[in-house]
Formats: sequence, structure tokens, C-alpha cells
Amino acid sequence: MPKHPRKRQRTSGQDEVTPGVSKRAARLEMLMDDESKDDEERRLESLLFGVKYVPKGKGKMDSGSSSEEEGDSGDDDGARGMQHLLDQDLFFVDQGLDATPAINAAPITSGSDSGDASSSQDDSDSDSGSDSQSSSSTSSKRKTTKKSFIKTLASSRSKPPAWTDPSDIQPSGKVSLLSGPTRLRKLRQAVDEDEITGREYETRLREQFERINPEPTWARKTRKKGKGRTDEDADEDANAVEDILSSTTGILAKTKKTGRRHVVIPQGTLSIERVRDANQSVQGSGSGEVKVLAFHPKPSVPVLCVATADRRVRLFNIDGHLSPLLTTLHVPSLPLLSSSSVLFHPQGNSILLSGPRPFFYTYDLQQGTSTLHRRGLWGTGFDDSATLSSFAQASNAKRRRKGAAATTGGGGTGGGGNTESILHTAFSPATGSLLAVAGRGGVVHLVDWKSGAGQVVGSMKCASGGGGGGGGIHGLWWVPAAGADGILGGEAGSSHDEKHLAVLTGEAEVYIWDVGQRRCVRRWKDEGGYRSAGRVLAGGGGASGYMAIGSSSGFVNVYGSDSFAVRGNAEESTFSSSGTEQPKLAKALGHLTTPISTLRFNHDAQILAVASKEKKDAMRLVHLPSLTAFANWPTSSTPLGHVTAVDFSARSEYVAIGNTRGKVLLYHLKDYGAGGGLSLNGF
Repeated sequence: MPKHPRKRQRTSGQDEVTPGVSKRAARLEMLMDDESKDDEERRLESLLFGVKYVPKGKGKMDSGSSSEEEGDSGDDDGARGMQHLLDQDLFFVDQGLDATPAINAAPITSGSDSGDASSSQDDSDSDSGSDSQSSSSTSSKRKTTKKSFIKTLASSRSKPPAWTDPSDIQPSGKVSLLSGPTRLRKLRQAVDEDEITGREYETRLREQFERINPEPTWARKTRKKGKGRTDEDADEDANAVEDILSSTTGILAKTKKTGRRHVVIPQGTLSIERVRDANQSVQGSGSGEVKVLAFHPKPSVPVLCVATADRRVRLFNIDGHLSPLLTTLHVPSLPLLSSSSVLFHPQGNSILLSGPRPFFYTYDLQQGTSTLHRRGLWGTGFDDSATLSSFAQASNAKRRRKGAAATTGGGGTGGGGNTESILHTAFSPATGSLLAVAGRGGVVHLVDWKSGAGQVVGSMKCASGGGGGGGGIHGLWWVPAAGADGILGGEAGSSHDEKHLAVLTGEAEVYIWDVGQRRCVRRWKDEGGYRSAGRVLAGGGGASGYMAIGSSSGFVNVYGSDSFAVRGNAEESTFSSSGTEQPKLAKALGHLTTPISTLRFNHDAQILAVASKEKKDAMRLVHLPSLTAFANWPTSSTPLGHVTAVDFSARSEYVAIGNTRGKVLLYHLKDYGAGGGLSLNGF
């Protein structure tokens, strides 16, 4: 193996210094000579000082090509290196000497000593006067230097400095490179250089930093683009910042429909992954089974509402990672039973809490306060909390005395005792000004929510051929108007969305009510339905969407938009031939064999969630365009349990699944955008 050749030592003849040149200068010239450095020294300099490594003998060859590739980057770097300097540091105006002695042009007469003396005295007086003037002007300039420094700095830059070092204002300030810290010696440009000005010191520090940390390519491109910006662009940026700081909405939220990315879900396979459970932080509190799941209706507010059997409502911030708990509400006098017991207002500013009681609660999300409406919707008054706590026992005894008639709603007249509970609720999706409330006896009440009083302004009764109230109300859905896009309850909506209301009774009959005229404009029976067969009603997809009805046999009938279409010129009787037309069944989904307890569409009606809490792992996600279930999820290892509640987020990035064990499983749908967060194995 050949030995590494030793470096040739310089002879004494090479160390000779020409007369007139000091030894220090010769030593500096030796250190700065790049031709005398071998490759090892060049690599060391590249590691220590951040300079580009150029092998020996290739510096001259590569210099031309590098200059051609970089173009005018060298000029930009030079301009950027002096960017911190002021105009007064780069330019000056030569105005001559401050004090110029006055020269008298008068002729001197010979032999007049007194005249010479007087003229010399005048000259001395003028000299002293000019000296005093120059000293006063110099002192005034020194006084105004500090005052004008900040103004000059602000005018030379686009933005004023946030802080100014007082030592930089002193024009006579010096920095010693030899007597100061040892690390300052690397800033010298000559071996014997000692003191430099503060501006020069700052310039060398910037150059040293840029040699060690070169400017990234993206920053250089951005700086070049910024050179062509005008004052109008800067004003637009300032206005944009003011708009962001003066609003509480999400910065990244898309407010226009044109800015949203249209997602098409493929058939058969769903891109889904599990993330950390939404209520992971409170699973050890023994809260009981999950009763209600509800996402906030606004996409910019990632909040999930979870209601459990312990009569507590918890709000979680869904981020895909930890999902921290925001707040907890406890309503001991109000059991939360139905899927609409906890309902967000369409505007997203409040929550309605209702149950089998004549009173209800509202929670203001902005102020963080809850309000108990003691008079309820029918004017029933409660004066003390003892009455509220004992109301459950009294109502149970009353129902036992009524027997089975009260259970089926028989004998109800739409008011009085049979309406003392709130079973199902639905806000009008456009403005939330109307609230539909389903009580006992097949009666649907319309509540004026816009005025804030929460009083009933009208009622509609669903009768049936078998007598009574049609087996009670099992579902409410506001029918979309023609031309409305997206699922109701979301951001899309118009004033016509509050015109028609679809109601599902226990006898599997669907009523389409005209809310303004308080009359039924259409009525039809679910195909294959029978008494007590209707369980759940859901709709989505806008005017050209779907309607799904779940039955007690496990079948889910999916209908098209003809199921809720109403003729605009229908001025006939309530049950005309056109009003009783049977819609065409799109498909009957028989994936489950136990009674359906949950039906939920996602925001664009491409996915339908079907679940039954009677059987373990009884849940399917259906691809609506093809009306087929996804084959890859759920699997045999998916820990669903007995599913009690399901809900999609406002833009379907997440789907939350609650079960009887009190867990809220959270899954991320990858096709609908980012937000997957912490991924867990084991579907």
C-alpha cells in the first residue's frame, strides 16, 4: 500500500521577504494563497467556514461555469449584504470645509503699519467668529444625529425597526478585534487590523453568518419576486392581516363553493384509518354508554359533542391526535335518550338539550353558559329544583296508570298530557328559525326559535287508518328545496328549505307537510312496512339526493329524490291522487338482521352509515352511488362493539362511532383531506 506523500516544506529561500514588506503581511499572504493549499486543507476550510469545496487545480475552470449558472446571484448577494446600511452610510455630499477663512481682497498700502495691524485684527476676529460658528454647527449636528437616526432608518426600510441599539447611533463607536473576545479575530481582513466602526462590524458579522449558513433557494426566489412589488401590494397585505385579526373564523377555511375540492369515493374500497379515540381522556370515568354524537355544523370548528348515559354532555376538540376535552355539562334532571336529544343550532352558536321532559336546556357556546327554560314549550311552570328532580318518578307512575294506550299514543289530541315530553327535534337548516318537535300521539309542533321565546306557533297531527297517532313519531327531516345542494343542516341552504317537513311514523308511513299552510301535501307507505316497523328516517344529498328508512327487521329501504318531491301547484285536497303516489324503491339493503337504530348520511351523500345496537359489530358503510357496502371495512378485528351512535364531521374528514362501552371510536376518511393524525393499527 503506497505511503501518503509528505508535504514539501518550504525552503528558507521561499521564506525570504522582500524589503519594505513586514513579516506579518508576508504571513497573511501565505495564508490567503489558495494555490499553496492541498485538498485536505480545502476540505477543512469547507467544514469550518462553510465555503464551497473546490479541488486543487479546478478553481479557475469552475469559476466561469458557476458564474454563468448563478447569473446575477452575486449582485443580489452584494446588495443584500449592504441592505442593513443607511443611506447616510453609503453616500455623502461634499460641501467643502465647514469653516473657510475669510480672505480680504482689499489692496495693502505700503508703509501703513496701523492699517496692517487693523487688518490682521479683523482677520483674527473673523477667524474666531468662523471657528465659533463651525463649533456651534458641529455641536448642533451631533445633537440632531440621534433624533434623525430613527427617521432615516424608517425611511430607508419598508418597516421601522422594532428596537435600536444606542451604541449604533454613536458615529464614533469603535469595536476592537484584537483586545476583544478571541472569536472576533476571524473577522479581520488583515493581520494587524484592530478597530473598526460599528457599521463595518455589523457588515462582517452578516457576511460570516451567510458563509456558514447560505441563503436557501426558496428565500432567494421569494426575495427576487418581492422586488417587483408595489405599495398597493403592501397595502393589500396589510388589509388582509387586519381582516384575519378582526375575525374569529378559521384561517384555512374555504368560504366559497368554487374553492372546494370535489371528492368522488370509489366503489368497493374505502380509504380509512383509525386514530386516537375522541374521548380517550375520560374513558376511565365510568360515563356509561354513548347516547348521542354530534359534530359542529361549521367546518372551521372541529368540535364533537358526546352525550352519555350519566346525563353528561362533553365537548372535545377533534385534532386527530389527542382530542382534548373542552368542557362538560351535567343535566341530572334531563335524561338524554334519542339521537336528537343534543342538537347543534345550524348557525353553530348554541346547543339544544332535550329529552322526555316538558322543559329543555340551551347552552351558549360563545359565552359558555347554560340556561334552563322552566316554562318549557307549552307554558308549564316549575318553581324549584325539587320539582324537577321528582318529575321522573311522577311521570313514570302516570304512564303506568295510563297503560298501553299511552304507549302507542292512543287518545292523544295533540296537546295536554301526551305532549309533556320531547322525543325528536329538528332545526330548519337554513336559518334555524323554526324547530320541529315530535311529541306523543303523532303530533309535530312548530316552535318559533328566532324570537328567542321558544313558544309553539303551530301543530300538525299524523293520523292513520288504524286509529291513534300512527305508532308515534320516529323521524323528522326538513325536505330540501329544488336546486339546493348538499345535506341539510350544513352550510348550503335557502329560505325555501323551511317549507316542507318529512315525518316518519311507527307504522312506516311518511308524511310530507307544508309548514306554511299546516297541511299534508303527500303521504305514502314504506315498501314492506307494517305496524311498528318504521324505526329511523334520514335524508341527504340535496334536492337530487336520497331518503333512507330503517325498519325493525334490519332492512334499510333507500329511495331517490322522487320520494320527497312535491308539486308546486298542488292546490287540491290534502290526500289527492298525486299526494298518495308511491315512490320507486332504489334498493333494499339487507346487510343487518336486527332492528336499525342509526342511519346517517355524510355531507355529500356518498356514504350512508347503517348500524344496529342489538348485535355486536352490526354496522356497515354503504356506497350510495352504487348502493353497495364497502368490502374492506369493517373487518373482523374492528373493535366496534354494540354501536349506539354514528356521526360524520362537517366535511366528512372524520366519522365518530359510539358504543355501549362508553368509547367513541374515531376514524379518518383519507379521501376527504388531511387530518389523519396519529394512526393506530388493528381495524
